[in-house]
Amino acid sequence: MTTITPASLLQMRSAILQQNSALQKAATDAAKPIAAATPAAPATDNFPGAMKSALNSVNASQANAELTTNAYMKGETTDIAAVMLAREQASMGFQTTLQVRNKLLSAYKDIMSMPV
Repeated sequence: MTTITPASLLQMRSAILQQNSALQKAATDAAKPIAAATPAAPATDNFPGAMKSALNSVNASQANAELTTNAYMKGETTDIAAVMLAREQASMGFQTTLQVRNKLLSAYKDIMSMPV
């Protein structure tokens, strides 16, 4: 069994503080690409404008994911968490867009098959 000494406690405390500061730095670094990839959506009163805005946002997030992935592959950045976060955000945006398209297509088919 090991005994706990004041020196070992101070060493553990400094290790915890270093890990905490590293995690805080990683969290702030990971949040920067997200803010850049999510532009403020302009207020739209019509459906086509809202769709165009949503598609532009998805396109921007995919471009950001590609840029961060390329930067990681070139060795310009070593933050794999930011890369994976950007890629997952782009994937979720694309999947959501695909589901909205499928619902719109289904609604269009239902309307077109209705008797007049």
